[in-house]
Amino acid sequence: MLLRSCHLFSPAKSPDLPQAPVIGKVSHHSIEMSWMNEENTSRTGPPEHWTHFSVEQMDPKTHIQLHIHRVQKSSTNHSFRLMVTRPSGECSFSPAVSVFTNREPFSGKNLHQALNRENEQELTTVRNGQCGFLMQACYPGHLDMVKYLRNCGSTWQSRDTDGCSPLHWAVDGEHLPVITFLIQDGCEVDVMDKVSLWTPLMRVSAISGNAAVAPVLLQAGVDVNIRDKAGKAPLMVAVLNNHVELVKLLLDSGADHHLKNEYGAGAADMP
Repeated sequence: MLLRSCHLFSPAKSPDLPQAPVIGKVSHHSIEMSWMNEENTSRTGPPEHWTHFSVEQMDPKTHIQLHIHRVQKSSTNHSFRLMVTRPSGECSFSPAVSVFTNREPFSGKNLHQALNRENEQELTTVRNGQCGFLMQACYPGHLDMVKYLRNCGSTWQSRDTDGCSPLHWAVDGEHLPVITFLIQDGCEVDVMDKVSLWTPLMRVSAISGNAAVAPVLLQAGVDVNIRDKAGKAPLMVAVLNNHVELVKLLLDSGADHHLKNEYGAGAADMP
């Protein structure tokens, strides 16, 4: 667990007792600290004339102050103080401050363990701790897990940091039973991410080119001529990535080869 701190160096001026460091952002793996140096903060003169600052942590077992570079445990109380060393060699210490690190976020390992144990209470706890597990279940095609999470209240409106939906993840994983279940259960089929405005059909065109996945989306009524952020349609992207079977399927499904992107290029102009 990293400890991030703001180190300020300045020429020595007064031996006043330093103020305690201020706790900033805290997560399960990092603690941010800062402190205000009330002395002259200009970095003039040789380094040996500067006042140096370091953060120390109290060992709860020995009560010995240690210079700290890593905090080892999440969900744990830690006590810190600021040590100021002046050019004369004199050291002074601030009052100690205490902070609890956050609990480590649930991971796929937690979900896998809960499923192996068939522990519904543990599964519910994991689900409540991280809605992204729905995406993680969709990608590898764990249909039973997807259904369980859905029954626990997970929604198809869930999004990851890029704005991708569970259907985006299921399409990337190329698992037809999961894709079919999501569609039959009412998920939005033309949902766009927030980065490139790609729909699930666009991801098929750009990534896998899977000509078995695309028909499921097309039968669900996706817009075959929908445009992304750059004005590209799925047909252009499929041509660009040399997905021959998918290109034929899109054309047979009504893809308009006359469409142009924002640069005036159509499917026939893709390199």
